[in-house]
Amino acid sequence: MSRRKEQTMKEKLALYFIMGSQNCPHKNPEEILEQALKAGITMFQFREKGEAALISQEKRQLAERLQERCRAYSVPFIVNDDVDLAIAIGADGVHIGQDDEAMQQVKKRCPVHFIIGVSATNAAEANKAIKEGADYVGVGPIAATRTKMDARCPIGLTGLQRIRKQLGNSPIVAIGGINHKNARAVREAGADGISFISVLTKAADIQGAVNLLKL
Repeated sequence: MSRRKEQTMKEKLALYFIMGSQNCPHKNPEEILEQALKAGITMFQFREKGEAALISQEKRQLAERLQERCRAYSVPFIVNDDVDLAIAIGADGVHIGQDDEAMQQVKKRCPVHFIIGVSATNAAEANKAIKEGADYVGVGPIAATRTKMDARCPIGLTGLQRIRKQLGNSPIVAIGGINHKNARAVREAGADGISFISVLTKAADIQGAVNLLKL
């Protein structure tokens, strides 16, 4: 990846909002995303997973509505795990985990312009992802989180620093348990960007919540 492309990716990862309908059962996800976009998020990931998640056509319809909002603000729309859906709706990219479809297969199936992100919990996984062509690595979980029931043990700031040292300048976004209290420390530990779910889906003031994450 060229230095310019690397820098552009890092800028996109700065404030990375992740959400699915299951994360806001008593709120309208479209309204939450609209407010988040106005507040200044730089990338959005549609992560529709879990017991209460939508499936089939309902999932696609929600994805398309959220994608429209992102396009209006020129914010990349990434689909978590579901490569078929990402390709079908013309998303900007896809994010896969260690237990999802293999990176090589994903790259073969996706358009050349697709942003491909990969989750990693250690330096070996992160290095492998970059070598196989990932545009960025989602590193974590940094701290304990209740939002993702399948989350692994937290790696902490030390684990993040270790991965940053191994990856050099490759784009990294920190994931898991990040809020306004630890956002700055996470960046100082080596993350180019931070990702978050409940810090916005549960916020009474989304603009205020995003402003605090920027500090």
